Amino acid sequence: MPHNIRRQHLNGQPDRVFFLCGILMLCSEAAKQLVLTFVLGNGYYNWWYFPFQLCSIPMYILLLLPWIRRPGMRRTLLCFLMCYSLLGGIAVFADTSGLHYPIAILTFHSYTWHIVLILLGLFSGAVFFRSSLSGNSAHIPVRNLLHPFAGSTALYLLCCAAAECLNLSLDRFGTINMFYINPDYRMQQVVFRDISMLIGNRPCIALYICATVLGAFLLLLVWFLLFRLFPRFFRRLDILLRNS
Repeated sequence: MPHNIRRQHLNGQPDRVFFLCGILMLCSEAAKQLVLTFVLGNGYYNWWYFPFQLCSIPMYILLLLPWIRRPGMRRTLLCFLMCYSLLGGIAVFADTSGLHYPIAILTFHSYTWHIVLILLGLFSGAVFFRSSLSGNSAHIPVRNLLHPFAGSTALYLLCCAAAECLNLSLDRFGTINMFYINPDYRMQQVVFRDISMLIGNRPCIALYICATVLGAFLLLLVWFLLFRLFPRFFRRLDILLRNS
């Protein structure tokens, strides 16, 4: 790639961090898929492990984000990472049974992946809010938060729709439950698996999606509170990243 094109897109330390993390996650995911297929699966692919879960989406976003120049779209993707991805990284530790595999290196990969999601969510939030600094003020218009969150929520719902399409179209090839919303399988997420016994599986799936949006919104409010309470941190981060 020509040097001038590379500089035009990978502009600044955050973009370099995002892209490097995306590459590392892609390589580790490819290695995981090979082990699952040829070591555990004896050459047969298990669609259950297809990389299109909520915790997989950040990998694709990280590879895409550095090449996007439109500020609104960048803030939407950052908002997704700092709310939805951070939520996914945190929530999985409420029930770690899904992180364990028969091979220790895959278990290590799962734990590391979700810890990285948390760290990337925190870094994305810091990058998102540092761009909101205006002089010595820590004030940020509500619309500057709600618009990116609305966009990130639309992206989440679009991913849910795509996941459901994968679930229904690939069901005949094996067990598949992208985003854990396949209506053919009982909800497995902690708390929601008990709720599904009371209200039924399909209503519980809808409730699960709504609860995810609510959880992401609560994280947005936490970010806003941190921004108002600790503006100096974001200001120093802004100076650090501008000089890097």
